[in-house]
Amino acid sequence: METISLIVRSIFVDNMVFAYFLGMCSYLAVSKNVKTAVGLGAAVTFVLTLTLPINYLLENYVLKAGVLTWLGEDFASVDLSVFSLLIFIAIIASFVQLVEMIVEKFSPSLYNSLGIFLPLIAVNCAILGGSLFMQQREFANVGMATAYGFGSGIGWLIAIVGLAAIREKLEYSHIPKPLRGLGITFIVTALMAIGFMSFSGINI
Repeated sequence: METISLIVRSIFVDNMVFAYFLGMCSYLAVSKNVKTAVGLGAAVTFVLTLTLPINYLLENYVLKAGVLTWLGEDFASVDLSVFSLLIFIAIIASFVQLVEMIVEKFSPSLYNSLGIFLPLIAVNCAILGGSLFMQQREFANVGMATAYGFGSGIGWLIAIVGLAAIREKLEYSHIPKPLRGLGITFIVTALMAIGFMSFSGINI
């Protein structure tokens, strides 16, 4: 039940886009059509779901002060937490490279549509933010970390697909010239964020 609650909260209440404004660059740039948005959202979800448990294990069994006692008492005073950010980024970059190769192999059209934004998942602050939030919240086990990564990815996917669907409809709407493009996109994003605020009272 706690795991389900964590997933629901990370999707709706602690949404990476609407609560923390993370991953906004690719969120705004790739949300022009639904197909591309689904592809990028799925890639972000995949990377978040797989990197968070790995980073959790590294954090709790290698990097934290005193956690290397499983190697022997001589390592009890070792503290490698200074390297945590570098290692988190390295793990994320490795998985992004894997995603890029998979997408290029099985969906060349999506690969071409995403363009530079696919490799830029490596520097998507929503993904690094997930690992840093995991570090801050000190989840009880790797399962909770995985659930948080999955929920955060689904939340980001819902956000970008929702915006893409709205932007496709806006193509047929009469929008004042000064608001066309990013202007109306920022307004829609703000309204979506206000809508997601209504989920803050969820208590599972």
